Amino acid sequence: QVQLVESGGGLVQAGGSLRLSCAASGRTFRSYAMGWFRQAPGKEREFVARITSGVSTYYADSVKGRFTISRDNAKNTVYLHMNSLKPEDTAVYYCAARLGSSYSASYNYDYWGQGTQVTVSS
Repeated sequence: QVQLVESGGGLVQAGGSLRLSCAASGRTFRSYAMGWFRQAPGKEREFVARITSGVSTYYADSVKGRFTISRDNAKNTVYLHMNSLKPEDTAVYYCAARLGSSYSASYNYDYWGQGTQVTVSS
């Protein structure tokens, strides 16, 4: 069982930056692939970024070059560094975990955090 707790969301002006954190419980964090997803009001949850149990990373086209996913296995934490934020990045951001390979489809993930709100003003 893995418990995930996101933090770091908030209100920021367009062009600004935020860093989201997702702290995971458990002693096998390094074995988990981690993903970040987001859901805007009235829209479906969408893939943002993922990182394998190694260091391979993948991004949605909409955030490529602006967002960076990373992990610190010693701290059981995955991060999402968000730069050059746009109003369309406004959403609740969720981190997710699964044992083994990483995927972009949300249904592949077994564990989810409660989400953290990111609001980007124009």
